Amino acid sequence: MLLRMSSLFLRTLREDPADAEVPSHRLLVRAGYVRRVAPGIFTWLPLGYRVYRNVERIVREEMDAAGFQEVHFPALLPREAYDATNRWSEYGPNLFRLQDRRQNDFLLGPTHEEMFTLLVKGEFSSYKDLPVSLYQIQTKYRDEARPRAGILRGREFVMKDSYSFDIDDAGLQVSYDKHRVAYVSTFTRLGLDHVIVSAQSGAMGGSASEEFLAPCESGEDTYVRCTSCDYAANVEAVSTPVPPAQPYSDVPAAHVEDTPDTQTIDSLVALANASLPRPDRAWTASDTLKNVVFTVSLPDGTSYPLVVGVPGDRDIDMKRLEAVLQPGEPVAMDEATFAKHPSLVRGYIGPQALGETSVSGVRYLLDPRVVEGTRWITGANIAGKHVFDLVAGRDFTADGTIEAAEVLPGDVCPRCSSVLEMARGIEIGHIFQLGRKYAEALDLKVLDENGKQIVVTMGSYGIGVSRAVAAIAEQTFDEFGLCWPREIAPADVHLVATGKDDAVYAHAESLAQDLVAAGIRVIYDDRRSASPGVKFKDSELLGVPTIVVVGKGLSDGIIEIKDRATGERVEVAIGEALERIVAVCRT
Repeated sequence: MLLRMSSLFLRTLREDPADAEVPSHRLLVRAGYVRRVAPGIFTWLPLGYRVYRNVERIVREEMDAAGFQEVHFPALLPREAYDATNRWSEYGPNLFRLQDRRQNDFLLGPTHEEMFTLLVKGEFSSYKDLPVSLYQIQTKYRDEARPRAGILRGREFVMKDSYSFDIDDAGLQVSYDKHRVAYVSTFTRLGLDHVIVSAQSGAMGGSASEEFLAPCESGEDTYVRCTSCDYAANVEAVSTPVPPAQPYSDVPAAHVEDTPDTQTIDSLVALANASLPRPDRAWTASDTLKNVVFTVSLPDGTSYPLVVGVPGDRDIDMKRLEAVLQPGEPVAMDEATFAKHPSLVRGYIGPQALGETSVSGVRYLLDPRVVEGTRWITGANIAGKHVFDLVAGRDFTADGTIEAAEVLPGDVCPRCSSVLEMARGIEIGHIFQLGRKYAEALDLKVLDENGKQIVVTMGSYGIGVSRAVAAIAEQTFDEFGLCWPREIAPADVHLVATGKDDAVYAHAESLAQDLVAAGIRVIYDDRRSASPGVKFKDSELLGVPTIVVVGKGLSDGIIEIKDRATGERVEVAIGEALERIVAVCRT
């Protein structure tokens, strides 16, 4: 393969795009790899599409090597199957819906569980046909409310999704483990540093799931890892160790106090310590119970009020809350809804007015740390007043617990009780043990060895193919530009001819042809009108792993070979150049 810069459909940019939020977005646009069409929708240009296809090829090779079989579904899908699983409504506004000329409902596929399930149902009927794992590489569509970060979070994206079909949970575990191994191999070949973390199944459903994250400062996923054991989890899936119940026989009866000018937790704690100190220790923010009010909207158009109680030293993590409440969508309660619940006094809400939903009309859920016997300062349901020494289990109860409080560095590991630390990453893969949710909804059954019909057990496994391009860029870029691993780079060698001497261009042309004949992919900067400085900057921006310069050193019988990742340069004799370059490219 030989691409000549003089005719290549490419224009590099010196300025960052105005809407670029992360390095991969900035550099992929500047290097002429992608161009924005609309929010969350991008065109792949020639070099970008080569990188994308290399990622796709590696994914496909690893899936095939693991014994999974490739199929291909349409992106335009009929409504009926998604009605059967209730996802036509559960997906809400994230689904692209449309009608044909006969007013039949269709959608642009955000994911294809239903289609895979129906395909197997139509072809297989016996346990002897299983297990089987099928996959596709397909464009997906989700109407993201806030598409951002270039191709990292788009409304159109390419995903590899595969599905396993087994007769029981033991078989599912085998298929799940095979996919897990294949994913590790895939991301290793892609040159992606990655961690595997426990995750929420979310809208997919299922009993267990894990995410593959590429550690990156600009990643939108936050995860925790234990400083002692191998525990790691997305913050949405972190479980809070529940402390033991506390004795409270010596805690005085709850008492309501005037608390003027305490609009913040800090001011409330300061007043408490100054005017109403406790005998054993000082009050802290973690002794206050903050009750946050939401309206939760459901896909069927109904909604319900929800109050979440968390210790005052923590805020609500909306991603954690949304993950727990799916398919419901929580939003801050508006004034009109507040007016319907006069027992809720804004800024002074206390659990005494809540308790069981059947009594108050408001669902009340508590952080797991609020265990029986814990002692709190919280709202008194009267403006300007708080209640002190309110004891959980003695003075108030709730409808249950919820994992919605933010996770903080230094929190306790739920596995070994050591300290957790936090990091950010990009989700590049996700594997689910789906179980029988979709098979039951779509009546996927086979006959077992006794001739009895059984529901098939499924797993679901995704890799963000287009997203992986951005993730690799995020992990490998430097101050000069992109810096691709060789196997996914658009070329092996970026050959630069500099100056105006015809002999330089003649030798560079000959070297380019020899490299191509040796099986090396070459981008040849043969532009006569571009200055050496522009050519060097472009070679660094484009990120091809080996840069070869034919220039003024040619008169001394040497050319330069540069490693793009390390910046290491070496001068070699013309007669040795071909062999040295080929050796570098095949290392």
